[in-house]
Amino acid sequence: MPGQVRRYARQTAAALSLDPIVNPPLRDCDYGRWAGRTLTDVQAEEPAKIALWLSDAKAAPHGGEALSDLFQRVAAWMNERIPEKGRTIAVTHVAVIRAALLHVLQAPASSFWRIDIEPLSVVKLRSDGTRWTLLVTEKLC
Repeated sequence: MPGQVRRYARQTAAALSLDPIVNPPLRDCDYGRWAGRTLTDVQAEEPAKIALWLSDAKAAPHGGEALSDLFQRVAAWMNERIPEKGRTIAVTHVAVIRAALLHVLQAPASSFWRIDIEPLSVVKLRSDGTRWTLLVTEKLC
């Protein structure tokens, strides 16, 4: 499944006429033995472990990566980009986008589960050379 996920990101980049460069810090969270399964299926089999994972960002009951580690990885990548000029387009995964938004907004880890990202969404983040900001651009009219 992880190779398939990488393939999807590459295919999306190609559909956007982008020449993708694989950047390991922007890889999806490692869901361990839960990879490729729906949350509903895992919830039915391991409700206590799902409850732990949803409530504790340092927990990794699936044997993969803790969300706190994902947050640190994404924040480090973003911090390296703060002084860069120009634009970077990152075609990445929902968990990575959520982690980036938490970093930009300095939101608590519990906010991770309160962010919905639709497939093929565009999230714009800007750096002024010292900090990141979220740019919301969709207009109703």
